[in-house]
Amino acid sequence: MSTPLPQRSWRAALAIYLRAPVLTMLFLGFSAGLPFLLVFSTLSAWLRSDGVEVAAIGFFAWIGMLYSIKFFWAPVVDRLALPLLTRTFGQRRGWMLLAQGTIVAGLVGLAGLSPVGNLAWVALFALLVAFGSATQDIAIDAYRIESADDDLQAAMASTYIIGYRGGLLAAGAGALYIAASASWDVAYLCMAALMGIGVLTVLLRPEPKRASLSIQLIHEPRVRAFIRASRGKPKLLRRLGAWSIGALVCPFTDFFNRYGVKALWILIFIAVFRISDLAMASMANPLYIDLGFSLATIASVTNIFGIAMSIAGGILGGLLVARYGIGPLLIFGAGLVMATNLLFAVLALVGNQLPMLVVTIIGDNLANGLASAVFIAFLSSLTSRAYTATQYALFSSLMTLPGKFLSGFGGLVVADQGYPSFFVIATLLGLPAIALAVWISRNRQLMAPGTH
Repeated sequence: MSTPLPQRSWRAALAIYLRAPVLTMLFLGFSAGLPFLLVFSTLSAWLRSDGVEVAAIGFFAWIGMLYSIKFFWAPVVDRLALPLLTRTFGQRRGWMLLAQGTIVAGLVGLAGLSPVGNLAWVALFALLVAFGSATQDIAIDAYRIESADDDLQAAMASTYIIGYRGGLLAAGAGALYIAASASWDVAYLCMAALMGIGVLTVLLRPEPKRASLSIQLIHEPRVRAFIRASRGKPKLLRRLGAWSIGALVCPFTDFFNRYGVKALWILIFIAVFRISDLAMASMANPLYIDLGFSLATIASVTNIFGIAMSIAGGILGGLLVARYGIGPLLIFGAGLVMATNLLFAVLALVGNQLPMLVVTIIGDNLANGLASAVFIAFLSSLTSRAYTATQYALFSSLMTLPGKFLSGFGGLVVADQGYPSFFVIATLLGLPAIALAVWISRNRQLMAPGTH
């Protein structure tokens, strides 16, 4: 086990943001954020403006489920070599290029359709975009983790968040502006062209160094045991079995072998770290509306202050991790997210007060940006370089699923208890995360770099 890294000076911490791997994530983050709204709110706006019934539009929300189940095909992205692409560009860059090509194809397909009378085709191309986007996320996460050591991961997460927000702005406000001044077809074609930023980044940056698939499989005890036990079987069956064990079984056994019983507590921590924030998210907009804030005010405040503070929080999180390490920032991030959730309870009590809305949005997004950067760095440190895509996809899915599930009951709690009580309850859900963050920060095995 290696010893903790020495504490950096502020100048050295800031200089991290000028390193090539860190700057690369700015552009890959943009490429990841761009497709997201194009199959959600932007697409909904297009469908409604073209006269599609609201009931039909609601079903398009199911497309988002692809992002929550991406761990199902993450082992394929992790281990399957693509013909020509993998040999030419490498495993990570090859999959990113394939995913980006899929996104572009889906966006061009959408641009060529009139939604009325073609909803089935719209849904098909939207699914294609979402599938390509989720696949790109898997490949980018693996590329990020493999491109640099653990001490750069928080800074890379910060620039990724900035780029991602930029992609959301382009796909949200940018696409709506183009549609208003030209047409929806032109808007989606422009978004397809902007995917070129991600493609160009992949072409210019090198593939991370990692052992070849065959070498990784040879060093897996379970794979070697299968090969010995299957002697005399057809060669194709043996190769398929070895690949399946290496891709589907070993990523999970590797994690539990490294951490033992602690692995269960780590997974619980991952599941609860953002549960208070995600559980209350579904009731934020209804609160603003019920308090009497106009849609224009909500949009302006959440865009101007929300996005700016999310970016600032991400940068601050990366800087603080570079300066003080992940452990203390896990505790601080968990506490900050929980504390800022109380701002919503205060807002519910004071009513329609614009300054309080601004303070709430600033606090919430600053805390989320900081906590996200820190937590991404922590998840990256847990991920084995041999199973990067599979393990990180599992971690990131586990991070959001419990909170999203609980958020579905938010309306029932509000109807029964009212907004202030709801947000206090949601805040208290963050207490287990703080307790586990304290335990993890004191655990030398989890906090020591280079243990995986």
